[in-house]
Amino acid sequence: MGCEVKKDILKANGFEYTYRAAGLDNDGPLVILLHGFPESSFIWIPLLEKLAAKGYKAFAPNQRGYSDGARPEGIEPYSVGHLADDVIGFADALGCDGKFYLVGHDWGGSVGWAVVNNYPDRVQAYVGMSTPYTPAFMYAMMNDPDQQAKSFYIRDFQTPVVPEETMAKDDYAWLRNYWAGFDEATIEDYLTIFSQPEARTATVNWYRAMFAVKNDFEYTPVELPITYIWGNEDIALGRTGAEMTAQFMKGYYNFVEMKAGHWLMQFNEPECSDIIMEHIEKFPMA
Repeated sequence: MGCEVKKDILKANGFEYTYRAAGLDNDGPLVILLHGFPESSFIWIPLLEKLAAKGYKAFAPNQRGYSDGARPEGIEPYSVGHLADDVIGFADALGCDGKFYLVGHDWGGSVGWAVVNNYPDRVQAYVGMSTPYTPAFMYAMMNDPDQQAKSFYIRDFQTPVVPEETMAKDDYAWLRNYWAGFDEATIEDYLTIFSQPEARTATVNWYRAMFAVKNDFEYTPVELPITYIWGNEDIALGRTGAEMTAQFMKGYYNFVEMKAGHWLMQFNEPECSDIIMEHIEKFPMA
């Protein structure tokens, strides 16, 4: 049983995505892990190894904009609908035309919620990390002063050019502030992406697409098995959206509040990995 994490390129959705994976030759179900901003698939290395050791096929892409070969121009290609379609493309390209398990953190969490909403017949169970269900988050953005204060950077990111320049200024000081406490290997990996001007624009375009692109779908109540992990010291995502998420969950729902910040896999990996594994194993494939 291969547990070693390997890097490679996957052709899917008309693009080429770099990825990390372990156990793709295993007989078990596929688990797809989605990173957030400003991160990469690097965050998932410990969990990839643990999943592969349990017999799962574990796959973590560098998503659209983060991969050199998947970086279309413009804002519209970075809408959450396209990002959710990408996930289905990953599964199909890996030979999984049925159900898979899904885990997402931060922006990867938002993409994960869109996959759960748009493709419920493809997801066996979902673990969202940090990011509330999208309708709950948008309510908090519009109505909760605490979330509005936490989301100041989203407003700033709507400005052309300036966010990209700010990220690169003074040896990436803005980014390094968010990465405070991360080990050097993590930061080095992230900088292979964020040192590229085109990558900075593409990843910020995820935020621009939130308001510039109207979704061609509507979010509905969720019936799939869900575990949602939220740190109550999160710098970006507040309590209002986190607690409101329960209102949209109509099936099994497990809300895990941790005494933790936003970077759950960087600073709380063992506990989070255990929670994720428990949720996946609670809902085995038929």
